[in-house]
Amino acid sequence: MSALTDPIADFLTRLRNACSAGRTEILAPYSKMKAEIARILKQEGYISNFEVETGEGTHAKLKVVNKFVNRAPAITGLKRVSKPGLRRYVGSDEIPRVLGGIGISILSTSKGLMSGREAKKQNVGGELLAFIW
Repeated sequence: MSALTDPIADFLTRLRNACSAGRTEILAPYSKMKAEIARILKQEGYISNFEVETGEGTHAKLKVVNKFVNRAPAITGLKRVSKPGLRRYVGSDEIPRVLGGIGISILSTSKGLMSGREAKKQNVGGELLAFIW
């Protein structure tokens, strides 16, 4: 088993694959960053729920329950923007609108992880992690 160079991309890929396959739940290795991304997705209405599962003697897992609207997944697409090889930072006035306001962007700011809309409201910029629509 090799070490992951980009655990966030791995988490988003698991989410994308589960949505396209019509699966209701995904399990991913737990991290605070992934839990915060899941919190934002729940807050914005893209997933139904998430919880941290701790097994005996094993590493904690993050369990995400996908949301379906009329038997179609709420998440139709997602894209990792800032990668380990090429980080992308934006100021509060440069936060892009995703699909003309239909989707959301997730930013890592000095005030924690937040959606692009929230970051604009609080007038903070940061690392542009992902687009979700």
